[in-house]
Amino acid sequence: MKTDAEIALEAKKLPISRIAAKLELGEDDLEFYGKYKAKISPSIYGKLKSKPDGKLILVTAITPTPAGEGKTTTTVGLGQAMEKIGKKAIIALREPSLGPVFGIKGGAAGGGYSQVIPMDEINLHFTGDFHAVTCANNLLCAMIDNHIYQGNELRINPKRVVFPRCMDMNDRALRNIVMGLGTKADGVTREDRFIISAASEIMAILCLAESPDDLRERLGNILAAYNYEGEPVYARQLNAEGAMAALMKDAIKPNIVQTTENTPCIIHGGPFANIAHGCNSVQATKTALKLADYCITEAGFGADLGAEKFFDIKCRKSGLIPDAVVLVATVRALKYNGGVKKEDLREENLEALALGISNLKAHIESIRGFGLPIAVAINRFYTDTQKEIAFIVDFCERMGVAAVISEAFEKGGDGAAELACEVCALCEKDKRFTLAYPDNYGIKQKIEAVCTKIYRADGVDYTAAADAEIREIERLGYSNLPVCIAKTQYSISDDPSRQGCPSDYRVTIREVRVSAGAGFIVALAGSIMTMPGLPKIPSAEKINIDKNGNITGIF
Repeated sequence: MKTDAEIALEAKKLPISRIAAKLELGEDDLEFYGKYKAKISPSIYGKLKSKPDGKLILVTAITPTPAGEGKTTTTVGLGQAMEKIGKKAIIALREPSLGPVFGIKGGAAGGGYSQVIPMDEINLHFTGDFHAVTCANNLLCAMIDNHIYQGNELRINPKRVVFPRCMDMNDRALRNIVMGLGTKADGVTREDRFIISAASEIMAILCLAESPDDLRERLGNILAAYNYEGEPVYARQLNAEGAMAALMKDAIKPNIVQTTENTPCIIHGGPFANIAHGCNSVQATKTALKLADYCITEAGFGADLGAEKFFDIKCRKSGLIPDAVVLVATVRALKYNGGVKKEDLREENLEALALGISNLKAHIESIRGFGLPIAVAINRFYTDTQKEIAFIVDFCERMGVAAVISEAFEKGGDGAAELACEVCALCEKDKRFTLAYPDNYGIKQKIEAVCTKIYRADGVDYTAAADAEIREIERLGYSNLPVCIAKTQYSISDDPSRQGCPSDYRVTIREVRVSAGAGFIVALAGSIMTMPGLPKIPSAEKINIDKNGNITGIF
């Protein structure tokens, strides 16, 4: 079997203008970044306004494991399969962060014969959107510290600057730092921290803003610090939002690329779902719905994280409602959830599958709780046995859910054609979409609704610091905002060591912050970090460039 990089390199790419033409986009509707990438010009939105929306399909997954689930591969394959069965479709994905590319994941553009291309460029820099987010974030940080240094007219308390710096790289050494060391001319000495750019509030704002004006207003609403009297100081009081918006001028425009089968794909925005809200941009999704009859999008990590945030944050704020949900599962991951070690997953083990399938059951029930039709995509690996596949299919049938085998990795769109037919039928079914909690719930009520309904916890405990932060957020009038819970992706619970469907436990919330510009409240559960670290052997050690300028080692 060829590697992902070899398949991507050998794929015949078409000029992006020809891909856009499938969506009735002309060259005047595009801003080109070379031959195979482009941004969609804002001028298109007037033309699209009167067009009806297509069907929205959300792809999510069971709890991720080291065995792999293939959510993006399934999403890409499903988009390719739609063309195979004669449907006009487009996929809408998030942009990869350099953190996972050089860390443990090694790339995030699909796999096998279901990839978006040019894969290497998408994974490394792309059109610069992540860099724009990073620059806008750190411009605000620089303006905060400069304001303090230049006389501090706003009386900002250096010990209560709450907006952190960021960078698009895993670097645990920057989680907590001391800055301003040296002479008086080197600034005010204070503690600070870095988060990864995917967790920046600027990234969330980019993905939730619906226009340049909305972007600028949201940037101005960022809570930057508190003054000595304990009152909030916002980015607009520092006159920072205009320059920040200028840095984001091009980043707010969705990007269009193609798959290995030359079907269209919009990629825009890249928040993680374990420490941020995990969905691509509202603009990308809404644009895709106008350009095609079906838009297939994905949410990060398992359904307990990405899908919940897609519904409770993105849908709540944008008015979007999915017509169907695809839940990706693998035999390997379910056996891992049943206690099998990674090195033993090739062996048939129906007993472990019977234990681990509780994870699939929990995610099906959670999605049903939002009132949406659902199908399970079994992402097939060559080591899966017929008995194991049949076990999952039978289990899903007993739950009243169709389970369809997907071989998109090995066969591209042809391998997901049956899934595409099932999803199209699913889109015609009735849906009664509901959210996990109403806007008028208190902050703790919202956190507890997610923890008990989605994570299946018995309840929630709060540290003294989290309790104080909630009271402060309520004092500022932000109780009406939805919650974004930052939690481990490796378990439905807040403990990464607990596989399957954990029970008899309580979630611990240790910190609560308000992202006033993005419009949600971030609650940190367990030991989750907003600045990841590199593993012992990072993927960066395998990435290189050959004498012909081809990037190698990205998988």
